[in-house]
Amino acid sequence: MGGPGDPPEGTPDGAPGGADDEYRSVVFDESFVRAARLQEFSAQERMADHAPAVRSRPPLHRGLSRQALLLVLLIALAFGTAIYMGVRHPYQSSRTASPPAEPLRMTVVPLAPSGKVPGAADPADLFARSPAAPYRVGAEGIPLPASRRTAHFSDGQVVSALTTAKDYIVRSSLYPDVLTGQQVRPVRVLLAPDQLPQFDESFAHPAADGLHTPTGWLVRFDPSATQLADQGIRVRGTLHAAEVDSSTLEVTADHTFVYALRPVGAGNGTEASLFTVRRELRFRFDRDDLRLHQAHLVLSSVQAGPLSCAEDSTNHLRPLLAGRTAKEGGPAGTNPYANDAVTALCGTLAQEAQPKV
Repeated sequence: MGGPGDPPEGTPDGAPGGADDEYRSVVFDESFVRAARLQEFSAQERMADHAPAVRSRPPLHRGLSRQALLLVLLIALAFGTAIYMGVRHPYQSSRTASPPAEPLRMTVVPLAPSGKVPGAADPADLFARSPAAPYRVGAEGIPLPASRRTAHFSDGQVVSALTTAKDYIVRSSLYPDVLTGQQVRPVRVLLAPDQLPQFDESFAHPAADGLHTPTGWLVRFDPSATQLADQGIRVRGTLHAAEVDSSTLEVTADHTFVYALRPVGAGNGTEASLFTVRRELRFRFDRDDLRLHQAHLVLSSVQAGPLSCAEDSTNHLRPLLAGRTAKEGGPAGTNPYANDAVTALCGTLAQEAQPKV
């Protein structure tokens, strides 16, 4: 006997689905029926209202389900909360705030001659008769040393630090427009942004306080009194790079520059004299500085002469030219009771540092 669902005569043809298999492809499941756009009226509805056999069904709502919409809203809320906490969290700002920039500490020491400043009409003769005779001319006197990687910085990063330091030295000691006081921008663009306020304040309001001395940032002469007698500035010195910690490289520079000078407006027949500046600079670089080709200058020590100790060397250097002697009087007084006072310094230019004429 057949089962409860089998036809009385059993499954025809002995097949598993019998003849129904021929119509299996046209049998519609419930989802298909629900999705149909037409719906047949019942017989009672057709008899009562004389309506057509079928009626249109409203389109199915195919948007997001309520559960899916709620999930999207929850995700958006969680994401927004994370951003808000990341930006406004009170503890994060105290942890990640970078420390204030270390200010540049600087000293400028005038070196006064013991007698008259020697001079000669030919600057080349002066250089040949001075200790600067073997020095190289211009940037050639600032060679980059052989570099090697450190524990936390690659060869390329060490070279980048040395190159930036050299660029700063060249621009602040050799550029004619900087030396004559016409520009400061070539030097300024190499400083890290957090040092720019100190730099700008130094030139807006020069002060002999060890923090805002323009001649500590760069070499420049009084343009109303001095001009270069020879563009070939003699230079000798060293550069050295070392790792301070895992995030900081330090470059120390020690260079001596020798300039041939004449009074402003003087011709080639006027005697020239030599002026010597020794600059010891210390730079520090983090990884952002290395990437952006900028530096933090943290120490500047300058010795320059022949100068008069009685002259103010804060804003411009005022060299003693050929045939002149230092004015009587020492540097400005120092007040030991002032906590922020900087000791006024002055030295004597050794006789052997002058050319033999």
